[in-house]
Amino acid sequence: MERITPRLVRQMLPPRRADGHKGTFGRVYLCGGCPGYTGAPVYAGEAAVRTGSGLVFVGVPEEVYPIAAARCRDAMVQPLPREDGALLERMAACDAALIGPGLGRAAATEARVLYLLERLQIPVVLDADGINAVSAHIDGLDGRRAVTVVTPHEGEFARLDPSFSPGAGKEERERAAAAFARRHGCVVVLKGPGTIVASPDGRTLENATGNCGMAKGGSGDILAGMILSLLGQGAGAAEAAACAVWLHGRAGDLAAEELTAYAMTPTDLLGRLPAAFKELED
Repeated sequence: MERITPRLVRQMLPPRRADGHKGTFGRVYLCGGCPGYTGAPVYAGEAAVRTGSGLVFVGVPEEVYPIAAARCRDAMVQPLPREDGALLERMAACDAALIGPGLGRAAATEARVLYLLERLQIPVVLDADGINAVSAHIDGLDGRRAVTVVTPHEGEFARLDPSFSPGAGKEERERAAAAFARRHGCVVVLKGPGTIVASPDGRTLENATGNCGMAKGGSGDILAGMILSLLGQGAGAAEAAACAVWLHGRAGDLAAEELTAYAMTPTDLLGRLPAAFKELED
């Protein structure tokens, strides 16, 4: 298994054109949020902007739109269309999409996720409730016309792959992630200490940045938004995942160094992404 290093991240990051404009750096769409979980899409949207996206659209249910719109300063928040076809049209006009942060687990939500996966022809990141929606319909991952990145923690991965046991050792985590990626033609980001990025071609990467202060609700939403951003900027799926995982962990380490693992928050992590990027330039 290969280690994700700063040198590798520098090689994988999509180039930043000096003469670029907001259309140059990707148009991405995030579908998430529900009553009680309004922070998740906000974190993911803000992370996508912080990671370099030119245009970030955050679609949330109409009943939570005022809350999300008031909290999200840098991304463009809009109420989700009621009709699946209208939502599909909005998402298809983008370079990449993220489905799941705070989306909820209603039956109608599950049906909507499967509808979108079947029809979207752009890269899709499935996180949180997006993963839960496909766990009982795993064939929804198979045969997609574009790449899918799934970002489960161990509990979510066990729902995707019932043969996997949470708390497994490093070798078992690698084996399970690699097998799932090959079987379903997707990139797996199996989160946890030593997050693993597994590709359908058999390549596996292990991350060494990050700390237990990141084990707080919201951190995963930030990571999902970062992967979305890099996909929208043209990075390959495995490359986008590996870069985001390293930068996310490094920003978390910088937050913990200053604030301690006890006291740091996901907001603190988000605020230290610029410093993590800056280290790659130095």
